Amino acid sequence: MTPRVPDSDLLLVVDVQNDFLPGGALAVAQGDAVVPVVNALARVFAHTALTQDWHVPRHLSFASSHPGRAPFETIELPYGPQVLWPDHCIQGTSGAELSPALTIPQAELIVRKGYRREIDSYSAFREADRHTHTGLAGYLRERGFTRVFLAGLATDFCVAYSAVDARELGFEVVVVEDACRAIDTAGSLAAAWARMNAAGVLRVTSDRL
Repeated sequence: MTPRVPDSDLLLVVDVQNDFLPGGALAVAQGDAVVPVVNALARVFAHTALTQDWHVPRHLSFASSHPGRAPFETIELPYGPQVLWPDHCIQGTSGAELSPALTIPQAELIVRKGYRREIDSYSAFREADRHTHTGLAGYLRERGFTRVFLAGLATDFCVAYSAVDARELGFEVVVVEDACRAIDTAGSLAAAWARMNAAGVLRVTSDRL
């Protein structure tokens, strides 16, 4: 299929990894439903990049690293509030691998995040301390990309944080709604959309592309 979007657009596919899919350690409800949509989108874009959560064992975002704590509780870390998660996307495990159903061999970049034990990283652009950058913004600027379309998992965490950061860093941002799914814990999805709307993030469905 011939790409139908400008050459200055990039599709960023966020964390479509086994641990976030049904049966995974931190499964997103209907997370597997995004895969065929993402595969179709990747044929529309001339340029695609992927992200992977890439944690070390005993990462500080894991509930198992804090005796007496349970997944989905919130604690304070030096950089602020941190939701505690089940162990997931640990380097070298099958759970950290991209879904084998993804068919995007033409992807030009994989950004790995969350590999520093002391800092979680939802965003593809900045880690949770808000100071440590991944380098993705510089890559996009050097390549001449001005608009980022986001798809993947989960809408209310890694997609939303990436979207807001991309806006703050000067990019146009569009979230492809039907190519994302949410965790939605304690109202997190509504809060995420409020943040994205306030930042000027646009939303679209894949049939409009």
